Parts: sequence; structure tokens; C-alpha cells
Amino acid sequence: MQLKLDSVGNQFLAADLKILTAFQKSSTTKSKTETTASVDHWSDKGIKEEFQNLKVTKNFKAAKDETLSFTGITGETIWVVGLGDKSKCTAEDIRKSAAKLFKSAKSSKWTTIAFDVSGFNTVRDEAATAGLIAEAIYLCDYSFEKYKSKKSDTPEQTVILSHVEKKNTTKIEKVLTSAKHIGESISVMKDFVNEAPNFLHSEEYAKRIEADVKKNLKGVKIKILNKAQIQKEKMGLFLSVNAGSGYEPRLVHLTYEPTRSTAKTKHIALVGKGITFDTGGYSLKPGANMAGMKNDMGGSATVYGAFRAAVLEKAPVKITCIMVITDNAVNSYATFPDSVITGRNGKTVEILNTDAEGRLVLADALDYACDQNPDFIIDAATLTGACLVALGNQVCAILGNDQKWMNEIMNAAKAQDEYMWQLPIINEWRQDIKSKVADLKNIGTPMRAGTAIGAAFLEEFIKNDIKWAHLDIAGVVDAQSHLPYCTAHGASGLIVRTLTHVLVNAK
Repeated sequence: MQLKLDSVGNQFLAADLKILTAFQKSSTTKSKTETTASVDHWSDKGIKEEFQNLKVTKNFKAAKDETLSFTGITGETIWVVGLGDKSKCTAEDIRKSAAKLFKSAKSSKWTTIAFDVSGFNTVRDEAATAGLIAEAIYLCDYSFEKYKSKKSDTPEQTVILSHVEKKNTTKIEKVLTSAKHIGESISVMKDFVNEAPNFLHSEEYAKRIEADVKKNLKGVKIKILNKAQIQKEKMGLFLSVNAGSGYEPRLVHLTYEPTRSTAKTKHIALVGKGITFDTGGYSLKPGANMAGMKNDMGGSATVYGAFRAAVLEKAPVKITCIMVITDNAVNSYATFPDSVITGRNGKTVEILNTDAEGRLVLADALDYACDQNPDFIIDAATLTGACLVALGNQVCAILGNDQKWMNEIMNAAKAQDEYMWQLPIINEWRQDIKSKVADLKNIGTPMRAGTAIGAAFLEEFIKNDIKWAHLDIAGVVDAQSHLPYCTAHGASGLIVRTLTHVLVNAK
């Protein structure tokens, strides 16, 4: 798929499929209120006349997602999509509408698809509107067919974004470049999450990240720690999860620094859980819960996607991205329940449940991240099934030790129309993870506040008064059927946009 900008209108006129919008207009007489479709904003008088001469137009009310299709005078197809009440049409409505339209057009024969950007501009910012449409298209233009013997047979398509305010062309081009950076980075993230676990083991995953960095992220420093180096770092908790694996663990450490970096430049560390497959270890998962556990590396893929997009966008902050990667398997060397393991920070942990492994690898990674002296840390992990119980599979949980920092992240989520909700960490839950035989235990009271107790455990590994936020993405990492710009199956790509927003807009 190619995306092009058209400020003259010639490409729009030549397109095989033209997509315009209509809004609901109500008029009240003494006897009744009548709702009709308003197309007063159309600049092309010829298409407007064709539309108004159609007999079916009187039945078209321009309700949200209502679509009228007709053939234009030159043989092209014209779709008129209803956006409902213009005053109530939000940025997310634009994103969703564009996604639905592109999905329908993508599955058809058209080779050139043109969107009338000005008609979608209900947010009074043509550049932002173009960006929303482009973002939806990039997110929808994704498929994972690597292992299908017969691929989808779709023609190469060009999408035209036609706008009328020529003075905005430079601004719109910049916004479209940003949409491409984010869209491509989310596709990379999805490819990692969707990959089969028999191919994407820890060693291979680290190699693929390294290859993408070297190819696409100029100036980024990369360091990959192998098992011997991780042992030197005394990451006992991380190594305990890897003990049953047939593959070595990997810690991927990426560093980006803006061109004009000073001692005052903000430094943000991203930390991601990368469990390439989670059997639960000796605390074996039930068979029904085992399928889909390739997604357990979604936290690492999410922070990498955001890091990647922020680097391409030349974020104004220093960014450290740390991904701890292993599977959680079972063999004669795997860690037993009741084992006591020492973490990198010297704290001892009683392992009561080997299926609570994510917090173990993150604990050592967070301690390691603190030693990089960041101002802020964000970790992302598919940490707890309890998060789905608390918030469903549509909402990301956020917990942390600094309200202002969490507010900044939640505001970014709101700006990107991604759902995020704060859960508390209270002293009683901090006490619940104290062990009778070690400093800590890796689970609290069963069936009680599992998401928050997991965060309380991680908090024990934050030092130097660093501001920290934990994102539990267990619910949102997988397919989101309520969002038309997410694929029906596999990784959703959510939260990458929120984190990118945080990094790019940090001051």
C-alpha cells in the first residue's frame, strides 16, 4: 500500500474509489422534525449534483457508518459515509470510520482509493485529521500470513488523501510521516507477538531486534547480554525463570540519545517482559490456558515498538529500552516451588508459584534499569490474569510510585484514545508479599488483588527515588474486536501509541 497526499485535486478526480462524508442535518417544522444528509462541505460541484440527483438520496440520513454507494459520471465508484452529528464526531470516530472504510476497500478491486480529508475534519485541524486517517490505514494494512501456503490475493493499492488547505501541505506531510513511523513500528511489534514460539525463542528474538535496529535505527547503541553476562550481573531471579529452558536468556539493552542532548535532557527507561512462551513451569498451566502464551513477550514487543517509533520521530529525550527475554519451560533443571532465589539487588525471594515468573524477570531488569540513572521508568508486561478480571480485555492497568508521572502517561493514553485505568498499591498489599523464610515471596494471598500485588512486588526493586510506572497489558495485548483498526486475530498493537506520545512529547 502506498499513501499519497493530493493538494491539487487531480489525483482525487482520477481515483477508482472516492470516499466523501455526509453529516446529519435536522430541520423542525410545526408538525415534525426531519433528518436529512448534509453535503454542503463538498467542494466538487459535479459530484454534489450527481449525489443530489439520485432517487435514493432522500432515504440516506447520514447516520454514523451509514454508507451510500453510486457510480460517478466517469465510471468511478463513490462512497458517501455518514458521520452522524458533526458536533459529536471525535478523533476516535474519524480513526474508526477510516479503518472500516479502508478495510472494505482493501478487500475489493480498486487500485486507487481517495479520501476527502476536509470532509472528515470534525476536529477543526486538517493536518490532525489527515494523520488520523493515515494512522487508521497503516494499522489496518497489516496481515500475518507467513505460514500460510496460499497468501491473500489483493492488488497493490494507492491511497490518496485529498485536502483543500494548500498552506497546510508541509504540516500534513510531517504528520503523515509520523503516522507512517508509528504504523510501521506497530507492525514490527505485531510481527514479534504473532510469531510462532517454536521459531521466536529467546536467542532468535534478540537477533531479530538487533537486525531491525541496525537496519532502521541509526545512532542507536545496542548491547545484548548472554547467559554468562547475565550471571555476572547476578540476576538470580531472571536466571531462575530460564533454568528450565533449552535456550539461553537474553537481555537486550538499547540506548538512544537526541542530537542536542545536555545534562538537563530527560532520561526515560522502558522495560519489557519478554517471556517467549509461558508453560507456568512446575506450577504448570492447565491445557486450556496454555494456548496463546506466545503473547507473554508482548510487554517487550510493546516497549520496543514505542522505542522504535520515538527514535524515528527523533524524540527530544534520552531513552533506554531494556528487554528481558526467556521462555518459562519445564525440565529437570527448572526452578521448584518453595525455592529461595537472590535477586540482583540482594533481596531474597521465596518462589511459591513458578507461574508468577514475569515479576521475577522484571525485578532484576528494573534494578538493572535503575543503575542506568533514568529520571523515569515505565515497564510493560502481560503480568496478571487478574488484570482481565479487574478491567476486562479492553483496559490497560497502570500502577506506580509517582502520581504526576502516572498522570502524564494517562493523559497520553487519553490523547491517543487508548483506555488506561489506575489501580492502587497500598501498604497492606506490600505486607502481603513478605515471606516467612525470605525477604519476599512472589505471590500474595490467592484471588486477592493480584494485579496490584504484582506491582507491589516490582516496587521493591525500584531504587534511587526514581519515578516509576507499571503497565499491565495482559488484557489489551491481544485482538480487540471492538476496534476496527485492530486485526481480528493476533496482536492488537495497543499502548505503543501511548508510549510513543509520552516519549515524543516529553520536555
